[in-house]
Amino acid sequence: MAFFKFNNIKISAVAACVPKTVVNVDSFAESFGKEYVEKFKESTGVKQYRKTRDHQTASDLCFASAEKILTEKNVDRSEVKALIFVAHSTDYRRPATACVLHKRLGLNKDCVSFDVNLGCSAFVYGLQIICSLMQNSDIDKALLLVGETLTKMTNPKDSSVSMIFGDGGSAVLLEKSTDNSCIQGVLKTDGNGYQDIIAPAGGYRNMNATHEDFVWKDGNTRNLYNTVMRGDNVFSFTISAVPRTIKEFLTKTETTVDDYECFAFHQANKFITGMLAKKLKVDMGKFPICLDRFGNTSAPAIPLTICDKYGSESGARLVHFLMCGFGVGLSWGVCSASINVSDIYPVIESDDVFEEGIINSPNDFLEA
Repeated sequence: MAFFKFNNIKISAVAACVPKTVVNVDSFAESFGKEYVEKFKESTGVKQYRKTRDHQTASDLCFASAEKILTEKNVDRSEVKALIFVAHSTDYRRPATACVLHKRLGLNKDCVSFDVNLGCSAFVYGLQIICSLMQNSDIDKALLLVGETLTKMTNPKDSSVSMIFGDGGSAVLLEKSTDNSCIQGVLKTDGNGYQDIIAPAGGYRNMNATHEDFVWKDGNTRNLYNTVMRGDNVFSFTISAVPRTIKEFLTKTETTVDDYECFAFHQANKFITGMLAKKLKVDMGKFPICLDRFGNTSAPAIPLTICDKYGSESGARLVHFLMCGFGVGLSWGVCSASINVSDIYPVIESDDVFEEGIINSPNDFLEA
């Protein structure tokens, strides 16, 4: 078991951002038929999702989230000594998007910044990585930025994914503390399922594949640059491996489901969430749902769920969270942490784009 535990490091702020453009699932009735769309809404729970503009990226949404935190908490930016950006949806093949965010946020040169290439488990893995950096260094403040723009990789003719994925970004500020804070968790991987959620082309294995659409074995139309998901395999993995890992975590930490107020889980779909709640014997009231409005956002789903649930709550009180991310990889993890609701911000909406970062010709480069 890859178990981690960090004492005296706390989550001191959480923010999340979605694009302003709303796509209603009903709009696909003409493509897939009204009856199919109604069944889809009933089984997945998704009624609408958010879609980024052209040139708007996950880092734009993460930037808006981080700016909210740094401004609201009046953080001295020179004190932020680590920035990790976790996503599949990077700005460029190179450089690391974390370097772009470092510039945009006006952080000090004494700040370690890098990308991590993960999807649905991104938040839990990112938390472990950034806490490890802090525990083994003099870093007192750090930013974890997690985002995804899955709508840019789905084929509108693909009924298996075109109605479920949405775009979002998030930011979490972590700080060393003396208030007995504790963050702990478990991480796991099963690389045998690497093809269960995949975009086959565009990486260095297959850079120049055709963009031609094909009708695949499942009857859906997509090209090799689009996201392909083997839904049955992902479902089987989720309802078996995920609850088993959560039970391992509860045993290891000597806690029970009753010790947690909120189960902030990756928002795959309504049916899967219900199955997990049933297997864990937890009332669905403890599982806040936001995929009905934001879709399956993959990487930022956990902080987005937290902000949607608690961002408008007034006052100050600690909430004990059990958080779980699972999916593409196959990769999954579970962790726990306490967060003060006064440090959780309402979900932001933004269509802002980093215009300087749009490079379509040599003339778009900045002066050396």
